[in-house]
Amino acid sequence: MTIMETKTFKTIFTPYTDESGKQIEIKQIEIPKIQRDFAYGRTDEKNSRKRENFLSSLYEAVNGNPITLDFVYGDVKNNTLTPLDGQQRLTTLFLLYWYASKKENITETDFLKCFSYETRPSARKFCEVLTTRDFELDNDKTLSEQIKDKNWFPLEWQHDATIASMLVMLDTIQNKFAGVENLYKKLDNISFYFLPIEDMGLTDELYIKMNSRGKPLTQFEHFKAEFEKQLKVADEELAKRIGSKIDREWTDLLWQYRNSGVGDDNDNTTDDEFLRYFIFICNIICYKNGGSPKTSDEFDLIRDYFTVKGNKAQVIENAKTLELFFDCWLDDNRKSIPIQAFFESFASKEHSAGKIKTKYNVNFFADCLKNYADIIGKNRRKFTLNQIILLYAFVTYRQNLSIVAENDFRRRLRIINNLILNSSDQISDSEDRQGGNRMPAILRQVDSIILNGVIADSSKVGVNFNPSQLEEEKLKLEWTQNNPNEAESLFALEDHELLYGQVSIIGLDNPEYFERFESLFNCDWDLVDCALFTIGDYKQKERNGWRYQLGSSMPEGFAWKTLFHQSENLIGSDNTKDILNKLLSLNTAFTNDYLNGLISGFVTNCETKSEFPWIYYYVKYKVFRPRRYGKYWWDDFDKSPYKFTALFTSKNPSENSYNPFLKAVNGNVSREHRGKRIYLNENEFLRETQSSYQIVSNDEKKEVIRKISINQNNSCIDTENRIEKMKELFPKIKE
Repeated sequence: MTIMETKTFKTIFTPYTDESGKQIEIKQIEIPKIQRDFAYGRTDEKNSRKRENFLSSLYEAVNGNPITLDFVYGDVKNNTLTPLDGQQRLTTLFLLYWYASKKENITETDFLKCFSYETRPSARKFCEVLTTRDFELDNDKTLSEQIKDKNWFPLEWQHDATIASMLVMLDTIQNKFAGVENLYKKLDNISFYFLPIEDMGLTDELYIKMNSRGKPLTQFEHFKAEFEKQLKVADEELAKRIGSKIDREWTDLLWQYRNSGVGDDNDNTTDDEFLRYFIFICNIICYKNGGSPKTSDEFDLIRDYFTVKGNKAQVIENAKTLELFFDCWLDDNRKSIPIQAFFESFASKEHSAGKIKTKYNVNFFADCLKNYADIIGKNRRKFTLNQIILLYAFVTYRQNLSIVAENDFRRRLRIINNLILNSSDQISDSEDRQGGNRMPAILRQVDSIILNGVIADSSKVGVNFNPSQLEEEKLKLEWTQNNPNEAESLFALEDHELLYGQVSIIGLDNPEYFERFESLFNCDWDLVDCALFTIGDYKQKERNGWRYQLGSSMPEGFAWKTLFHQSENLIGSDNTKDILNKLLSLNTAFTNDYLNGLISGFVTNCETKSEFPWIYYYVKYKVFRPRRYGKYWWDDFDKSPYKFTALFTSKNPSENSYNPFLKAVNGNVSREHRGKRIYLNENEFLRETQSSYQIVSNDEKKEVIRKISINQNNSCIDTENRIEKMKELFPKIKE
């Protein structure tokens, strides 16, 4: 085997004597038949990224940052080089030299004629005509358009995979390098390591064996080589140590999570898993430096965080951060800890003592390895910011086992989880969103909580989680320290499906209410809704709108979750809390029968006194309580509490909305008019007001033809049941 040399695409054809005294002369480069087609020009996402990354490196080289590419090696026989590795690089350089020569009218380019493909006759002929026919560059057209217009370009060549890829590559080269002056001369800045291997007899079997069964080097292999190369610039010993860990300990760590089996997504390697965790770590570094991630491309991340740009110390710090993020999952013997069991001891899908309740896969590390990809930009996140924060909390604990006791971590992790669950409006890493990127401050808050057990003031760490929830967590932390025997009861309350960490609607003054709340909402939610109204008007109003929030029996619990969580958009949470606590103060285990008794007593009392407030109708008639979002529309509740609309959606009136006082009389309300009318015939319709029902003409004048008044007292409360009255009259009205 001869000695490795550094060559450019042009100088590889220049005869030389290597260090061993061997004469090397290459007159021809032929890509052999066994090789695959030229792939860098393919338009799929993976190869598009490769093409862009490679050309970006070459662009930097011709603009003052010379580059030496990885090995090009192969068999040299009869002065012909048959590359074993380097096809994609050599073909790209061939096309780049050809473009530069045409761009700048360089005529001394006979060496380009020495490059050829043996894969197909059409690819071989294309290389020949490209380098032997006259070609005048037209900057107003793409190269592919110009080439396809030539009479020497047969139509069927477009279906040759290698030629099609070359055309794509030429267009990309033209787009990227068109503005570079003296390009041809600057191509001397691009070299590669060349290793000729003579007399090997490169058979198909050898190609298959050495070229990964005919496959190219993987994206990960390119990544690892570039990553280690850049680390060596900063710290050669550190690069060596990390490179060794990638090949050994870290591969062993990730092995249990690899894709295995058959199919494109089952490659039986840990490459993808490593890269996803690498991206996660880089994004954490970005957040910790106050930034917002802009890319998930691993080569861009190498450039941004592991390439020395005058700050070698920062690269070393980033590399050590990466090392810690991997090593924290290893035990003292450098073996993987039982990761699944570790996470299961701290997290669960259901409430469990000493654990957080989560809707996510409890193994956050495994989920990151599987789903932390393509999360930047327009693509929907597969691994959410919430999961990023939680995984970061776990990693922080694992890195600080010597100073954070396990029980302390359990309590602190619960705080983090509660903050996440109640900060959907605050958790953001977008610089465009109102409030901007809060992730840097959020991670500082996580550090403070996990490492010190302190919920830091925003003045110290920056604006981070929901301020109201931060204050609640401070109160609960102090409360559990003072009431350790009641702590687990509080944690069970936090994990209730309707509260998910926020308990302000109940408070901390009456811990006996904690279990009663669960008992209450184990009952039929429709009965709970009515039972609350027997105590008082608990609804909440939107601050700047006409919508009101009530409870609902809708299974997802949207209405109750909205009512029970403090929001700047709603007015009346203190009133709701007061009424809820009055119900919880009843010293009983709640059952449906018990609630039915409360409701029946309320209805009977109203009927006995002949006082029928709007709440009476709401409680008595099921039609007032559609199994929807608990949203209602009052134009003016204070003046007209009897005039409102039950909404079908969570936001706006629709054709399914209706006035429940009309619908209770007759279900055939007008969908066209959002349930505010009942058409009696073509000429008349019925509507309801604060103190009457009216028959109105169905014309432009909308004159009131007849008014059916409802008796009310001085407080404008019905003294007769308007619905039953109208039910009696309705058949006659229809006639």
